[in-house]
Amino acid sequence: MKRRTFLKRSAAAGALAGAGSLGLLSFSSEKTFKHITILHTNDVHSHIDPFDRDHPQFPGMGGVARRFTLIENIRRENPNTLLLDAGDIFQGAPYFNFYGGELEFKLMSKMKYDAATIGNHDFDNGIDGLAAQLPHADFKFLSANYNFKNTILDGQVQPYHVFVKDDIRIGVFGLGIKLEGLVNKNLYKETVYQDPVEMATQTVQKLKENEKCDLVICLSHLGYNYRDETISDMKLASLTRNIDLIIGGHTHTFLPKPTVTNNLDGNNVLVNQVGWAGVNLGRIDFFLDPEGGKNSKGATILV
Repeated sequence: MKRRTFLKRSAAAGALAGAGSLGLLSFSSEKTFKHITILHTNDVHSHIDPFDRDHPQFPGMGGVARRFTLIENIRRENPNTLLLDAGDIFQGAPYFNFYGGELEFKLMSKMKYDAATIGNHDFDNGIDGLAAQLPHADFKFLSANYNFKNTILDGQVQPYHVFVKDDIRIGVFGLGIKLEGLVNKNLYKETVYQDPVEMATQTVQKLKENEKCDLVICLSHLGYNYRDETISDMKLASLTRNIDLIIGGHTHTFLPKPTVTNNLDGNNVLVNQVGWAGVNLGRIDFFLDPEGGKNSKGATILV
């Protein structure tokens, strides 16, 4: 896609998000803002090729090559960009059945993903199958609430990672959905699910107090929202502090722009999810001023 076309589409899709600490964009000529761009996907489910042009729901949409073109255009626009995924990379196309996830990880590495969390379908070839593909992934796998101590993944998945872009410290951590009743025990073996709210609280405290992070991002495979009390991204936001952005997955929710909701202290949190199958690319732009103020805008970009 030509850069001019991309910018027009991005501007058309962009939505000013929030107020207060994540407020409406307002700039002063006396301040020098630092600009951080977050790009994200979720639930791509091994969809490497675009959908057929006669597909009833997503005609001609998606595809890794197109996504890569968009990502590269945005990186040229702003080198201070992170590319993240919220899980369920595997399962959904013959590529996974034949290659077992190798191709998905190699292509994500070519696109220079920075980090991903683990979705329930990423266990579909078992925890051993997932571990066997990790050498093909040149990016971080993050999960704060899956304890892999007695499994083959012990030491290969970290709770969080701190990225530094233009001297801005960005803490990214992962959360996964409860596997019991959703995934066969034989597939995830001794993986222990821990309470996501408790683990998020502990992890964010480390990111803010020990790691001195300016931005905190959660990669969540919990699901956007539920009618019952099941923990979701929206509930997580309301029960925690100091998370700036929750990038969600699992429920395949198509959001035209990030949802702005309140955290435990009444401050704003952005929650976003961009459907599934790679038909959209999420984009969040943060603007930080020297006094610690944050502004943001969000866009969902059609691939």
